[in-house]
Amino acid sequence: MTKCLDDGPNHVILDLSKIDFIDSSGLGVLVQLAKKAQTAKGSFQIVTNPRVTQTVKLVRLETFLSLQTGVDVAIENVPSK
Repeated sequence: MTKCLDDGPNHVILDLSKIDFIDSSGLGVLVQLAKKAQTAKGSFQIVTNPRVTQTVKLVRLETFLSLQTGVDVAIENVPSK
């Protein structure tokens, strides 16, 4: 993912809707990727399911990590420029 943010498009959508569990290491990686996207003036949106969303909310990162309920919603929220 880091390489994608370095070399690829400025706007990335990561679909985590099929995973059942995320721990502090995974959350740390998502925070690093979100910061990297901000630095590059891009966006990094994460599609989640209720279980992942609950974990992210426990550590109060839901706004910073730009959680989305579906890929279609995330695509609609990609900045136009």
